Amino acid sequence: MVGWASLCDIRWVSFRTPASSFPRRLRFLAVPPPSAPPLRRPSPSAGLTASAGVRRRVDSCLRGLACSVLAAASAIVASACAVPDRPAGLAPPIAEPALAWLEPDTLRSLRVADGVFYRYAWSAKGPWAVHLVSADLSRCDLGLAVVPALADDGVTRARRRVSEMSPPGALGGIAAVNGDFFTPDGSPLGAEGTGATWRSASRPALAWREGTGVWIGMPADGAATFGYGAVDSAMIPAPSSAGAYGPQSDGWQVVGGYPQLLEEKQVASGVMAARPEFAAFRHPRTGVGVDMTLDRFWMVVVDGRQETQSAGMTLAELAHLMAALGADEALNLDGGGSSAMLVRGRVANRPSDAAGERRVANSLWLVRDPSACSRRRSAAK
Repeated sequence: MVGWASLCDIRWVSFRTPASSFPRRLRFLAVPPPSAPPLRRPSPSAGLTASAGVRRRVDSCLRGLACSVLAAASAIVASACAVPDRPAGLAPPIAEPALAWLEPDTLRSLRVADGVFYRYAWSAKGPWAVHLVSADLSRCDLGLAVVPALADDGVTRARRRVSEMSPPGALGGIAAVNGDFFTPDGSPLGAEGTGATWRSASRPALAWREGTGVWIGMPADGAATFGYGAVDSAMIPAPSSAGAYGPQSDGWQVVGGYPQLLEEKQVASGVMAARPEFAAFRHPRTGVGVDMTLDRFWMVVVDGRQETQSAGMTLAELAHLMAALGADEALNLDGGGSSAMLVRGRVANRPSDAAGERRVANSLWLVRDPSACSRRRSAAK
């Protein structure tokens, strides 16, 4: 087991298994930094005549002083670098219902960033290769961003791989998944809200805004009203005409999907109703969910169409997995060859298309905003 800490990014990482046990594309995540050289006690001076007992007492005092100084320094660094509302903690365990449902033969866990963890599970039950990212959204520095695939003019719709997109401005991308279903020209079928685009649609969606949290569901009027829990009665500005685009999101990040998988912890009634051939067969899947109690956000990608490695999941199976993870609300995003997950800028899963990643209409990112905590403190005054 190896552990290390780095200043101003204090994190402890443990490896219980060698890097070779991770999927090949993920081994870059499991390489520890070089080991520190062993501490050496200085040789005693030639003129030192103190007894062994005196030397032991002196050494003990010096070690105690050194430990005190190091502890004080660590406390100062931690207080200077930790996020004000919650310090980094250990990886939360996977919920027992999820373990019981998946029956994983292999389960690996890696810390990606403070409050963010990646897990890889392989189960012969499916067989399934499942990629999970969990994030503690109660941390003031973590949030979500929807990135549209636009041409170089910043207006025309296009299609890009998730690995070719990135969050705007100073936002630091931590992990990402592909977003909504789309038309051949790259227009999403559902709602979309970003800093550059806004589009309404009468389809389920995920919405997030700083200070209000995550909402998943069907817009109340099919266009602009989103509400659940902390986001109740919040109004997202409607575009001038249905389906129009424009920078009108008012801070909201919105991505569409279909169908909604969970409603108030229950499998949604429409999961198997529409297009049974789409829902009932196993395919690669991408889904997102939120645990309202723990303020924990989940990104899930299940590989598929890969013979004995991973068959994919039906929509009902994906919904049951989300419920077992503890999600209250969950949404299915585009799947099949579009399913892709990025972790630390690398593709973590195995896309099913022979050419690799598919070009898609938009992507959903878990981001770190270095200025978000100070904004929220100012807003609270």
